[in-house]
Amino acid sequence: MDLSDLITPYGVIPSLKASNKKQVLQILSDRAADLTGLNSVDIYNILFQRERLGSTGVGSGIAIPHGKLPNLRHSVGVFARLEEPVEFESIDEEPVDIVMLLLAPESAGADHLKALARVSRLLREPKAVEKLRACRDRAAIYAILTEKAASHAA
Repeated sequence: MDLSDLITPYGVIPSLKASNKKQVLQILSDRAADLTGLNSVDIYNILFQRERLGSTGVGSGIAIPHGKLPNLRHSVGVFARLEEPVEFESIDEEPVDIVMLLLAPESAGADHLKALARVSRLLREPKAVEKLRACRDRAAIYAILTEKAASHAA
């Protein structure tokens, strides 16, 4: 699975302004609603419920909030580079500045896990994360995301 299957240029937020985790999730939910036609409150509620199970802050300033939604036709991703890091209750207790939201249909099964694994692999590559942190341009960020996906296809 390539990230180009999950994310469009509009799914990239190059400079997200937020002061806390809830605000990050709300802004990402709004963008995901634009992309999917689903209700942003429903998306936020799914993400918030997932966060209550345990933070999706995976460490090193990265979070991968995710959830499954009824009525979603295909998996969708939204990437955000935060202007300022926010507390995300991450496993390493470090604030987050890179967020990749993943939404999948309820029936996605293994495809959802493959998408999570693909995103995780990309965001464990220090050079890729360094480039993503340095970029302020939507097209450049999208190119990094999809270039890495193409060169490391699962």
